[in-house]
Amino acid sequence: MDFIEYLKFCAFVASALSVGFLMGLFIILKYMTTPFPRILRHKEEEYFTDVATGEKHKFPSIDEEPSVELSVVVPAYNEEDRLGKMLDECLEYLLKKKKENSEFSFEIIIVSDGSRDKTVEVAEKYSRKHGSGLIRVLPLVQNRGKGGAVRLGVQSCRGQYILFVDADGATHFPDFQKLEVSVKKLVTGHEENGVVIGSRAHLEQEAIATRSAFRTFLMYGFHSLVWVFGVRGIKDTQCGFKLFTRSAARILFRLMHVERWAFDVELLFLAQALKVKIDEIAVNWTEIEGSKVTPVFSWLQMGKDLLLIWFRYATNIWKISTSPPKDHSE
Repeated sequence: MDFIEYLKFCAFVASALSVGFLMGLFIILKYMTTPFPRILRHKEEEYFTDVATGEKHKFPSIDEEPSVELSVVVPAYNEEDRLGKMLDECLEYLLKKKKENSEFSFEIIIVSDGSRDKTVEVAEKYSRKHGSGLIRVLPLVQNRGKGGAVRLGVQSCRGQYILFVDADGATHFPDFQKLEVSVKKLVTGHEENGVVIGSRAHLEQEAIATRSAFRTFLMYGFHSLVWVFGVRGIKDTQCGFKLFTRSAARILFRLMHVERWAFDVELLFLAQALKVKIDEIAVNWTEIEGSKVTPVFSWLQMGKDLLLIWFRYATNIWKISTSPPKDHSE
C-alpha cells in the first residue's frame, strides 16, 4: 500500500467512525429523551401560601385568561442577601406606575429554586407586607436550574405580559419601560407572539477592559457557539431581563427542554424557528457580587448544552410546534 492509498484508507476509517459515532449518539439521545419535555411539578408546588392567613391556594395556569397586566417572575437560588434590594427597586417602580395609572396591575412571583438559605423567608416577608395578591412565593421541592424555576413561575402567572428578571438586581428595573414600549410596538396585544430581551451588548467593550483575558476568551467562545448552533442576529442571549407576551410564553416554555444556564439560548432558538417577533433593547446593568456562575464549569456546561440543543433539533429528536401537547407534564 503506497502513501496515497494509506491516506485514503485513513480518511475512510475516520469517516466511518464519525458516521458511527453520530448514529450512536442519535440512537442514545433518541431513547434518552422525548419529542416534547416532561415537565416535573410536585403536588405541593401547585399551591402558594397566603402568608397573612396561612391558607393555601392553587396557582392559576398559563392556559387561563390573564387577570393582571404584568407578571414579574424572579428565579432565586440562595439569594437571601441580594433578593431584598432587587425587590425594593422593583416594587418602588411598579407601585409608582400603578399610582400614576390606576388601570395598571401587576404581580411578582418569586420562585425559590430549592434554596437552602433564607430566600423563602425573605420573599415571604414581602408577601406579608404587600399581600399575596401582589407577591406570591413558589418554593420548589428540589433545585432544577434557573430555566426550570422560570418555567414554573411562568406557568403559574396571571399576566398579559411576563417579565423574568434575575434576583441579583443587576439590571436597572426601571428599564422595564423600554421593553414595555418596544413590545407594544412589536405586537398589537398579548394574544400575539412577541419577545423583547434586555441587552448588555453596548457594555461589552467596557467589560473587556476590566475582565481577565481568559474570561474574555470564554465570552467570545460562547458567542461563537451561539451563532454556529443557530441563534443569529441577537447580541446578548444571556441577560436576565426578558419580556414575553402571554401567548409567546405559553408556547416557548412548554417546548423548552433545557432547565439550566443555556435555557435562554433554547428559548431564543425556538422563538426564531417559530418566527416569533423579537426585539433587543439596551439596558443599564451593573455586575453584582455573589454570582452563581462558575466561569470554566458553567461555560463548558453551556457549550455542551448548545451542541446538544442543535443536534437534537437538527435530527428532529426534539420537536417544534406552535401547539405543543398539554398532557406531557408529570
